[in-house]
Amino acid sequence: MQATARRVDTAGGGAKRVTAAGSAETGASPNVSPDAALDAPVDLVHLARHTLGNRDLEREVLRLFVLQSRMLLERMSETGGEAGDEAALARLLHTLLGSARGIGAWQVARSVERQQEALDAGLSADLADVGAAVAAAGVFIEDILRG
Repeated sequence: MQATARRVDTAGGGAKRVTAAGSAETGASPNVSPDAALDAPVDLVHLARHTLGNRDLEREVLRLFVLQSRMLLERMSETGGEAGDEAALARLLHTLLGSARGIGAWQVARSVERQQEALDAGLSADLADVGAAVAAAGVFIEDILRG
């Protein structure tokens, strides 16, 4: 199975698909929305842009994201419902949000943003939702790292 991310090439009107191996393919895909890359657990085009196309750096950043996101989820689950833990949870969510945005893990970022909004509204955060998004990104990343 080969993981891909897509984006719209606004200059040419077609879509560019970047495979997990890093090769780019261009084709006319009028049905691809500008947000198509948001559907993949990791936007590989975004990642390549932020790592200047350095494949070794991409792999290292992905490895670090998997480790950090799992560690952050564990710490989030340890916060429990004690007084003052909302602030600690908010900090952990903020850290995960930055990491997710850095690699283009938009599904993780959207889930974290929803939980931040819940906390801001005085509600409980749904850590299962964040965990599911992190797990999906992790499976996608592990596939890339094995490839």
